Amino acid sequence: MGEFEVHRVRFFGLVPAGVRCLACQPRGGRLALARTDGAVEVYNFAANYFQEKVIPGHEARSVEALCWAAGDRLFGAGLSGDITEYDLALLCAARSVDGCGGPIWSMAANSSGTQLAIGCEDGSVKLFQVVPGGIQFERNLDRRKGRILCLSWHPSDTHIAAGSIDFLRVFDVCSGQTVQRIMVNYHVLKVRRECIVWSIAFLSSGTVITSDSFGRVQFWDWQRGTLMESHTVSTSAVLSLAVSEKEDSIIVGTSTGATYQFQLLPVKMGSLEKRWVRTKPFQHHTHDVRAVAHSSTALISGGLDAQLVIRPLMEKMQKKGYDAALRKFTFPHRRLVSCARKARLLLFQFSQHLELWRLGSTDETGKDGEVLPLCRMPEHLVQLKSKGPEHIYCSCVSPCGGWVAYSTASRFHLYRVQYEGDGVSIKKVPKVPKLLLPAYQLQFSSDSGSLFVASARGSVHVLQLLEPGGCKHLHTFRPPSGSPEAVYLLASSADGHWLAAVGGDWAIHIYDLKCFKHHCTVPTYSCAVTALAIHPVTNNLVITYSDQQLFEFSIPEKQYTAWSRMVQSCGLHRVWLERDSPITHITFNPKNPSHILLHDIYMFCVLDKSLPLPDNSALLMNQSTLKQLPETARQRQLHAFKICKKFQPLLFADLLDENCLVMVERPIMDIKTQLPLPIQQKKFGT
Repeated sequence: MGEFEVHRVRFFGLVPAGVRCLACQPRGGRLALARTDGAVEVYNFAANYFQEKVIPGHEARSVEALCWAAGDRLFGAGLSGDITEYDLALLCAARSVDGCGGPIWSMAANSSGTQLAIGCEDGSVKLFQVVPGGIQFERNLDRRKGRILCLSWHPSDTHIAAGSIDFLRVFDVCSGQTVQRIMVNYHVLKVRRECIVWSIAFLSSGTVITSDSFGRVQFWDWQRGTLMESHTVSTSAVLSLAVSEKEDSIIVGTSTGATYQFQLLPVKMGSLEKRWVRTKPFQHHTHDVRAVAHSSTALISGGLDAQLVIRPLMEKMQKKGYDAALRKFTFPHRRLVSCARKARLLLFQFSQHLELWRLGSTDETGKDGEVLPLCRMPEHLVQLKSKGPEHIYCSCVSPCGGWVAYSTASRFHLYRVQYEGDGVSIKKVPKVPKLLLPAYQLQFSSDSGSLFVASARGSVHVLQLLEPGGCKHLHTFRPPSGSPEAVYLLASSADGHWLAAVGGDWAIHIYDLKCFKHHCTVPTYSCAVTALAIHPVTNNLVITYSDQQLFEFSIPEKQYTAWSRMVQSCGLHRVWLERDSPITHITFNPKNPSHILLHDIYMFCVLDKSLPLPDNSALLMNQSTLKQLPETARQRQLHAFKICKKFQPLLFADLLDENCLVMVERPIMDIKTQLPLPIQQKKFGT
């Protein structure tokens, strides 16, 4: 693996926003997630739950509810009182309609996806019709006092159940009248506090399921208005619930961080009578579980601890393997850190500001694993605050450290940074071209002379950077066949000849920067691209996909390399393919052209192309084992993958020079100290 001096960075103060709501696409393969900062994310089930789309948040836009309608159209609603449709190709809020009922607490689509129902602060339930190009207000249902906190359509679309404070109501959609009103705290003696119905589900059998602030999951016969079953699962509130498509399983989330599964099971073997039974408790979260979803094969939960947890249903698994593994996602599947190698600077991206840091340094040398004292401490040089309510889409610092760029939904900013001794001056570049918006990814050339701006509909703009502080638009690349999707990944070659761009359709286009022409398109693959980089010596493009496959494509020859074909014929190690975290960055060691350096959240890997690939019988993560073996035995165990799992969670890793690495970590415990205290639970024996 070789020896590197490692800058271990732990001062990136990122605190991911908590999960507010989830929505599974009906009969589709995607999961939509909204966070407490207004950001919306889309995960692709078929692409190993890869976070394929991110719409950054907005200070004035809270998202209390998400739902899919009319197939693949995504709608959100929140306390601003607006219903927003999201453009998943351009990654922005496409259009908004005022709900005219004050803050919106809940929203649900009917089974056909043609109507939306919203629950408002003023106690009204409003229906909107989903039409091409937007939604249209249809009518109000019977309005009563009390905010509508949750909604659910009957699968036949004839009735809507709505939960409020102390009661639930059932509406007839056709007449708009309330046909049933049920007091949910009637069976609790000496009630002195309000009972809040946090979540509700309407089954095809006519059963209405509610979860409330008393910690109960209750099953009601809506026609008779009677309680059928009641399960107290927590001493605190049950905040969320979701039902499977077959209506034989539900998942609920509580304010203590616990989730529970209920299953509809026969009372005894062979009996036709069935009852709801609490079968599986899980404790994967530390804070409120505000959102749950139930896919056909997994229980999904999201908490205010920012974790998205996907727990497969083992009874749905054909065999034990990667699909049966528990997944936890805390950090985004994209980079929030960029590095100025020559200047030894790091740029950290937060939701509404950037931080520029200079790395510390040491004069000492030592042995493997030894911690060296610093002669110069890391230095916080600049903080750039983004004005306005929009959150930052992307950012980048040039390799020389002299340029910093970032973009929001409506503004692109470019700054010239100059260093004078220990002082730093920063000046905004005026009159940047307006055609750059929106910018989804930024990449400086290796000589810091150009800036590549990934934009909408597959386009990439090329800017020439001018001294002492200016820029000029040179060219705009567009894919020859056109694309409605935004570009989300860029990679440029060290010699300034080639540029690779990946859009939301997962197509990889290669452009020639010398003659400003489209060079070729990499053969399409069935999974999302998670990272790519161009080798500085060979101009081979190394690509990683969400299914953990690796490809190497020769740009000059317009074909996969012999090594890449060998990898695909021999296959990668089973343990490598079963990893649940995508590769987010790739770089190369100029001292050794056969080395590829890549990392995900949990490991850093040096892939040595000169060594053979390991077979499934070999120990993949064998670095600690190899150190204990004699030289002759060590040679027999050598293979291409050199994996280090010392640095976790690893948000960024890059090579500063041939002997020096920088690793940016964000320990989970550091994040938890920034969160409000969770509800304390009594532990037995304490």
